[in-house]
Amino acid sequence: MSATQDDALSANRAFVLHPGGQFTFESRSVPTLDSDRDVLVRVVATGLCGSDVHYWQHGRIGRYIVEAPIVLGHESSGVVVKCGSAVGGLSIGDRVMLEPGFACNTCHYCRGGRYNLCEAMHFAATPPYDGTLVKYYRAPSEYCYKLPSHVSLRDGTLIEPLSVAVHSCRQAGIMQEKSVAVFGAGPVGLLCCAVARAFGASTVVAIDVVPSRLESAMKYGATHTYQMGSASPEQNAIDMLAATGLEDGFDIALDATGAEACLACGIHALTRGGVFVQVGLGKPNLSLPVGQICDKEVMFKGSFRYGPGDFKLAIGLLNSRRVRLDGLVTHEFPFSRAEDAFKNVAARAGIKSVIYGPDADEEEASRGSD
Repeated sequence: MSATQDDALSANRAFVLHPGGQFTFESRSVPTLDSDRDVLVRVVATGLCGSDVHYWQHGRIGRYIVEAPIVLGHESSGVVVKCGSAVGGLSIGDRVMLEPGFACNTCHYCRGGRYNLCEAMHFAATPPYDGTLVKYYRAPSEYCYKLPSHVSLRDGTLIEPLSVAVHSCRQAGIMQEKSVAVFGAGPVGLLCCAVARAFGASTVVAIDVVPSRLESAMKYGATHTYQMGSASPEQNAIDMLAATGLEDGFDIALDATGAEACLACGIHALTRGGVFVQVGLGKPNLSLPVGQICDKEVMFKGSFRYGPGDFKLAIGLLNSRRVRLDGLVTHEFPFSRAEDAFKNVAARAGIKSVIYGPDADEEEASRGSD
């Protein structure tokens, strides 16, 4: 193995969530490379996800429960500081984005090209596996992707949610010249708008209840916006279609909210034979207009994280500048104020909040390598 220097790397500072919702800073051991294909990454920036906040506030997501101290964070970029002897394509000093879920690569899901469904997945910040709000993080080299030279380490944190959007849009099928409704104008919803347009959708309508978020949507691919009102889902669907001139309904609906009213509205707003993709998670059991699904022969699909090719496609969209990330990061926090970042996301302030890693150079984080 090679390293930046022969002398030992400094202690691995970590931001740790304890059962019950308390945070502490801890000094942990620097990870060793378990394989000659592993790399060690100095984490420079980490974007906060709604799941991180949910673990903090509620202590669980479904069957995943915070029963022991855990490091959160899974949307991270950084710099390679150590490489295993068999690592190819990466070198010390490379700026990379981390894909935070490590599959087994041997089960029938992995071998069938659906590794996101691997039952042995080690996903960062999902109990019992620690996440990336640390100084140093070990990862297999195949889960590290070089950043385009014009993309900063700060904006590189958005490649993980961009890959979620890519996977969701691929689940919907061909989008060329199609009309697409995107429910939710948070980070993933906005990126779904951007990817849908990059995939050739002729009409992309962003739907939300917050006017400021809808204003942002017009910068990231939406051709129209609609502010959901207090009327029934059926009436909101009628009003939305009338406002956008799509009386026959949308070809595709993507829901990034998990809210029952949005699911129902989206199904009512679909054309016959349309496709509905569930992107965001809300309550585990919802009431849906099954009659509409059957009457229209709607195809209802789930979407879970990302799979083979999604990260590479996301980076390709950035390389070609068909998708831009400028302005999506609205709040930046030093590592010492990590808990403030969690509070900021919980308050729904801005679009995306980023925490800089321990001892990170914020100037380094905000520029590309051009």
